[in-house]
Amino acid sequence: MTALRFPPDFLWGAATSAYQIEGAPLADGAGPSIWHRFTHTPGRVTNGETGDVACDHYHRYAEDVALMHELRLDAYRFSISWSRILPEGTGCVNERGLDFYRRLVDALLENGIKPMATLYHWDLPVALDDRGGWLNRDIAGWFAEYASVVFRALDDRIHLWTTLNEPWVVMDGGYLHGVLAPGHRNLFEAPIATHNLLRAHGLAVSSYRAIGGKHPIGVVVNLEPKYPASQNEDDLAANARADAYMNRQYLDPLFRGSYPEELPEMFGEAWPDFPAQDFEDIRQPLDFIGINYYSRGVTKADPAGGVERAAKVRQGHAIHTEMSWEVFPQGLTDVLVWFRDRYGKLPVYITENGAAFYDPPVAIDGEVNDPLRIHYLGQHIGAMAEAMRRGVDVRGYFVWSLLDNFEWSHGFSKRFGIVHVDFATLKRTPKASARFYREVIRKGGV
Repeated sequence: MTALRFPPDFLWGAATSAYQIEGAPLADGAGPSIWHRFTHTPGRVTNGETGDVACDHYHRYAEDVALMHELRLDAYRFSISWSRILPEGTGCVNERGLDFYRRLVDALLENGIKPMATLYHWDLPVALDDRGGWLNRDIAGWFAEYASVVFRALDDRIHLWTTLNEPWVVMDGGYLHGVLAPGHRNLFEAPIATHNLLRAHGLAVSSYRAIGGKHPIGVVVNLEPKYPASQNEDDLAANARADAYMNRQYLDPLFRGSYPEELPEMFGEAWPDFPAQDFEDIRQPLDFIGINYYSRGVTKADPAGGVERAAKVRQGHAIHTEMSWEVFPQGLTDVLVWFRDRYGKLPVYITENGAAFYDPPVAIDGEVNDPLRIHYLGQHIGAMAEAMRRGVDVRGYFVWSLLDNFEWSHGFSKRFGIVHVDFATLKRTPKASARFYREVIRKGGV
């Protein structure tokens, strides 16, 4: 990779999400979220673990902001818990919930750290799930109501806004395969959930502009570039279906006003007819796109491979993370260039990039050495620099994650953090990768 000194205003940050780190999910008047209910349902999460305590960031946020300052972070991406703000999902505002985020944002600004707030990182209020959740068309209006409350409370102090985090994961894990909250397995529900997520995003952006929002607003998608296992016709077609399902299913409506042509055939009778007006609501002008990148997918045809009729081919020669994801930095370059070529020269933030590797449950002599994570981060920062050299307008990079945290249905078994958390004592210990990242930031990312 060609060495590149990043622009002086490039944002170097780290990312987290509310349910994964905050703990205290019912504190100070908050209502339960679907993840609170999901984790308290036997058999859903590894070792029966929950986010009841997580990293206790709700009470230790000042300590965590001090860590960010020590790491020289320019920015911090966090998510806001919908059910802390509106315990019933709509209606009465819980000011004590808003106060937590006011305190957090004030602490960030006092330390010279720019806040990037995500409105939805998977923790839907139970009260709305009981009314159909993402299957109810009314949810687009409910989300816009919630978004407006947060915008009015915090817009004077937020540097960047994002509406949704990874809507594909919400649909695929929550409504099709049932491995994530709310735990449904229904082919007919999946496209409805996707469509209502996109409608909610669009109405939230419209509401932000209607109230005179002052800062850039976008959405975060997880992209996984697809590479055919061979050049035979079946594998090429399977690769196109996999790409349509995971990547273009969200980007095409946002930027082109329609779903990929492959989807109706893939879903068959489960594919609905959507009103044309919906795409006008979805296709709101965006100030930037947030891209989460972890790995690629090498794809072969497989008649038993779900709606895509495709399967991933594991690359035996490669390094794989604890999530069994191949380490493939070139995929970040490729997907950034692909996005620019297909959807235009929109500013981009890498809103998540990182890896789970084995780290001991406790720091050894106050140290946690993680050379594989250092290698991963260095290679991917280089891949991002290569995309910038090719003309992609990348404005910032957020490592996933600041802290080891509650990794959804995996519980505490996977560690993504650059800061180690001893889950017995909640002690924070910066890993070697945190020191590496601090030097990247100090040197301007050469």
